[in-house]
Amino acid sequence: MSLTSSTVRTTFLPFARPDLDERELDAVREVLESGWLTTGSKASQFEARFAEAVGAKHAIAVSSCTAAMHLALEAIGLRAGDEVITTPYTFAATAEVIRYFDAKPVFVDIDAATLNIDPRAIAAAITERTRAIIPVHIGGLAADLNEIHSAISGRDIVMIEDAAHAFPATYRGRPIGSLSDFTCFSFYATKSITTGEGGMICTASDAHAERCRMMSLHGLSKSAWNRYTSSGSWQYDVIAPGFKYNMTDIAAAIGLVQLEKAEAMQQRREVVASSYDAAFSAIDALECPRRARNDVHAWHLYTLRLHLDRLAIARDQFIEELRRRNIGTSVHFIPLHLHRYYEETYGFRPDDFPVALCEYQREISLPIYSRMSAEEVDSVISAVTEIELINRA
Repeated sequence: MSLTSSTVRTTFLPFARPDLDERELDAVREVLESGWLTTGSKASQFEARFAEAVGAKHAIAVSSCTAAMHLALEAIGLRAGDEVITTPYTFAATAEVIRYFDAKPVFVDIDAATLNIDPRAIAAAITERTRAIIPVHIGGLAADLNEIHSAISGRDIVMIEDAAHAFPATYRGRPIGSLSDFTCFSFYATKSITTGEGGMICTASDAHAERCRMMSLHGLSKSAWNRYTSSGSWQYDVIAPGFKYNMTDIAAAIGLVQLEKAEAMQQRREVVASSYDAAFSAIDALECPRRARNDVHAWHLYTLRLHLDRLAIARDQFIEELRRRNIGTSVHFIPLHLHRYYEETYGFRPDDFPVALCEYQREISLPIYSRMSAEEVDSVISAVTEIELINRA
């Protein structure tokens, strides 16, 4: 198939690109010049402002969303043999943190419309060993938290939201971050706000917040972080064998600037998503992602799905055609039960979670980020529509 000059970019358009400018550079420079690079006042400021942004009582800045979920599970005392319900349609981190405790991830299939965990299937997965549930807000669309809460109501099951995609998203008018026992965010390089690497734990529990904060820095007593300052002391105590999960002031300084820009960046992502919707919604071989009714969608991902019975090529070939046109894409996600570790450990078969399998096989994540120009968005639209037109079944 020959490619027309109108649909081939001369340069590669990456799938993701952080929105950084001189403000982040100035913030990092200020930290470097201060001489205090690790956890300090900037991390504290970032925690306070993030907590305010999402309506959380406590926010603990850590090194990743993986660390955040690990600490949340540690705080509730997860033990070997316990079970945690989650979705197979997610990144490796969501389930691997459960395995850190030699506990068992119990997968529940997804809702085909939203790609989020199907609340109707949760009750059947609950056993006497169930300690927690980790729903994932795929792409930035909030999972149906009310239905999930209803499914676990009356049971001693902790809700830990994997909100890696979900800042700044809302559910029923309230910010994600203030609605469950724990909410864990990611500030990885591709996320809607970034600190390069980083994460945040939000909780309303004083005890859980204190435990997470202590365990994020080797299990040291709470005053240990400032032992090298003029107001600190060399004396500290080891309360428990903790982890090295603290966020640096360098990362937090970037986060503070990103937080100031978060609303404008989300609005730009919304414009990109609306442009895609307008272009693709009338094409019967393409399915646009579900929107958040009367709520804010974070639009971390734009999860376009193909109706493969209406196309003469498979999803992987569609991706290759986009690559030939210099359009970067990704797939979210390869369901966890398809990966070797989970196959070998639990004996999963591909059709054990048929909805996750089906949606994975037809999903393509298109570029969506606040630095995308109108011309770049148009180039994606042109490439997708041309490939669909040429390859109609």
